[in-house]
Amino acid sequence: MKRLIITLLILLTYSFGQKILAQSKGFIKAQQKEIIGPDGKPFLIKGTNLGNWLVPEGYMFKFKNTNSPAKIHETIAQVIGPEPAKQFWKTYLNNYITEADIKYLKKIGVNSIRVPFNYRLFTNEDYLGNNDATRGMELLDRVIKWCKNEGLYVILDMHCAPGGQTGDNIDDSYGYPFLFENQENQQLTVDIWKKIASHYKNEQTVMGYDLLNEPIAHYFNADSLDHLLLPLYKKIVQEIRKVDKNHIIFLGGAQWNTNFKVFNEFFDHNIVYTFHKYGDQPSLGSIKRFIDFREKHNVPIYIGETGENTDEWIFNFRNVLESNNIGWHFWPYKKMDSPKNIASIVPPQNFNLLIDYAETPKNSYKDIREIKVDRIKIKQVLNELLEACKFEKCNLNKGYITALGLGG
Repeated sequence: MKRLIITLLILLTYSFGQKILAQSKGFIKAQQKEIIGPDGKPFLIKGTNLGNWLVPEGYMFKFKNTNSPAKIHETIAQVIGPEPAKQFWKTYLNNYITEADIKYLKKIGVNSIRVPFNYRLFTNEDYLGNNDATRGMELLDRVIKWCKNEGLYVILDMHCAPGGQTGDNIDDSYGYPFLFENQENQQLTVDIWKKIASHYKNEQTVMGYDLLNEPIAHYFNADSLDHLLLPLYKKIVQEIRKVDKNHIIFLGGAQWNTNFKVFNEFFDHNIVYTFHKYGDQPSLGSIKRFIDFREKHNVPIYIGETGENTDEWIFNFRNVLESNNIGWHFWPYKKMDSPKNIASIVPPQNFNLLIDYAETPKNSYKDIREIKVDRIKIKQVLNELLEACKFEKCNLNKGYITALGLGG
């Protein structure tokens, strides 16, 4: 009996030790030209972006002019009213990405995800019908927990920064990158990132923080704005490092993350430089300048967004990236009725009624009043959309998944 008890204690101690070891496996790090995993070996990022979840985009709903989160919310509120719209978004945020989505991504071989978010989720500003400053952390905590359970890593991406860092619909701003010319907006950006970093400083499932998605669109005068990007990055990193020395910082170049000339100073050892690339030829030539940057400065690079193309293009470009030791997150994971992503939402019946209303010009209240709209039918469409966006209701694009080298 004594021997049995000793054996059980040994087994329990071993099991407990293994659990502690698994929980303290360490952080992913940047080291010279590599991203290094907790096991000390190079870690090649392979995954997708959870676009259209915390930052809805019009084109993913088949809208054109109604393209930012604010415009989409306004359209829905015009049709069904502000309170029902508020409830719509609450349910949408719960349904669009669930644990089932994360389990499936793990099943097919993804090792990480990038999560775009809107800064307003961390403030009391109105966003998607609500103004609760606790929403951001609650939503991120939830998806990070699911990813932790599945062994996936998470990059947090501020897709929409205070004042706007891009100046287009994707940052939910006012059509200009006001962030770089306004100290109050910059301070709020710093404060939010410091709050996030403080909250996740010990969370190893979080790979790192992508500070500003696609800053300074090409529409604007680069000479007057580009030089303001690196000083803001430095300011944010400096404050993050006061509370979190563990996580990678991801820095994107100007002009849709394509201009790395803005990086003329290297001030932190745990940084990965991230570029985005759409629509070019899926060849080495299209990314050679980023590889040259890596070789010249002895720093790691990775592509945070690419895709939106044919299966053949996806296959070819993914192979180019991997053969040049560049990790990837293809964009996006899920959207409406499309083969250019992993999961495709089946449009509800009469979804065209919502599209037609969204695309009808509304330059005045008179315009809004005179639009012929079947509110009852569109409300039904929205209710059906909340069900259609769930993982189990989506179609899976096998050709696209195979092109990514994934399966399951």
